[in-house]
Amino acid sequence: QTPLKKTNALIAQKGITFLNAYVPSALCCPSRASILTGKYPHNHHVVNNTLEGNCSSKLWQKIQEPYTFPALLKTMCGYQTFFAGKYLNEYGAEDAGGVGHVPPGWSFWYALEKNSKYYNYTLSVNGKARRHGENYSVDYLTDVLANMSLDFLEYKSNFEPFFMMISTPAPHSPWTAAPQYTKSFQNVSAPRNSNFNIHGKNKHWLIRQAKTPMTNSSVQFLDDAYRKRWQTLLSVDDLIEKLVKKLELNGELDNTYIFYTSDNGFHTGQFSLPIDKRQLYEFDIKVPLLVRGPGIKPNQTNKMLVANIDLGPTILDIAGYDLNKTQMDGMSLLPLLRGDKNVTWRSDFLVEYQGEGYNGSDPTCPGLGPGVTHCFPDCVCEDSYNNTYACVRTLSTSWDLQYCEFDDREVFVEVYNLTADPHQINNIAKTIDQEILEKMNYRLMMLQSCSGATCRTPGVFDPGYRFDPRLMFSNHGVRARRFSAQSL
Repeated sequence: QTPLKKTNALIAQKGITFLNAYVPSALCCPSRASILTGKYPHNHHVVNNTLEGNCSSKLWQKIQEPYTFPALLKTMCGYQTFFAGKYLNEYGAEDAGGVGHVPPGWSFWYALEKNSKYYNYTLSVNGKARRHGENYSVDYLTDVLANMSLDFLEYKSNFEPFFMMISTPAPHSPWTAAPQYTKSFQNVSAPRNSNFNIHGKNKHWLIRQAKTPMTNSSVQFLDDAYRKRWQTLLSVDDLIEKLVKKLELNGELDNTYIFYTSDNGFHTGQFSLPIDKRQLYEFDIKVPLLVRGPGIKPNQTNKMLVANIDLGPTILDIAGYDLNKTQMDGMSLLPLLRGDKNVTWRSDFLVEYQGEGYNGSDPTCPGLGPGVTHCFPDCVCEDSYNNTYACVRTLSTSWDLQYCEFDDREVFVEVYNLTADPHQINNIAKTIDQEILEKMNYRLMMLQSCSGATCRTPGVFDPGYRFDPRLMFSNHGVRARRFSAQSL
């Protein structure tokens, strides 16, 4: 059972499904910035969903926006470009130019002001504010985005290639389903994997503070959220069907690449955390990635380690742009899409996140002390200022491993062998071979300071990897440098 039956039939079964697609940061704004720039968060400097965290800030607009892949597509490759939906969480903020700001690179711009909504929102229509109310037939955002996209396909120029980015907030909260879907999936509840509703022992203190077992009200809340998320996706499924039909009608379907993905995963009850993202585990950093298009054989799966920083390079590569001219950290997926045989591919990538939180305590949960945030339901906190970590996620023929370090007082380390422990229950940091720990620590430092081509050097388990332990102690301690807004 899935809410995306048509999407599966029209994209996955007609193309390729990437089984190991990830985001370098499991939060909307840093992740979307990685998609647009092809860069890791330490290079685009968007660290969380706030203006102070560089989300859609003046600095982002000045330094990163002119070099996003849509800007290059439009200026260097002659594409007409179309954007509709949620851009960056703080887009439209008064301090950052309001909805009058249209980022470079977009011929047609229909962006949601601020964060996810389904009704009662404002769109920037090429820089002019357009208010929407709560009448389903004219205001339900997923359908509005579908209609705008169909209009673009109807009226665009046929003499230039086109690129569309449709960014539905669904299945983001507030999880408002279309009226015809509010009764769907009544018998669906969140998956009960082996890490559901258990205490996160040997994990970072933020995970350990979750109440175990969860209260009945928490379990009901997360099951309800899971169901509502699925309901909102039924409208996304409709949108995809309409677009594919329109492309077919226009005679453009066989000549168009279609990518379907998300900006982060989500947890519902794993390690007794009711609902959110921002953690380092698979359930938050792993995303779907389906692609169909010219030269892609149907019904394929691919196990290579891919990340959202690869989307920009891939699309520019399809457009024929020389990737050596960009500063992107990602790699083009085009050889994998075409099924090239002798592809040298990465065996690891970086995950990094900078925790949110402020000095005051959460007013709804005064007993929790300062520095925590997003404490809901039952005062379980999903983030804190020292929930700041970086990980190397490794996938090679011999290892399926995640190594993480927290930038906090205890320099907490988490290591998981996902071959033996796919649900990341046992932190093996204290028992794993010391040499592997040292190599992973060194690799983490390299990735945290990488840029462009240096982000694509061989990983710890590649034959080409070189490890010189002396380098670990030469110019800094074993600690990797902090990636923070202060270093901008």
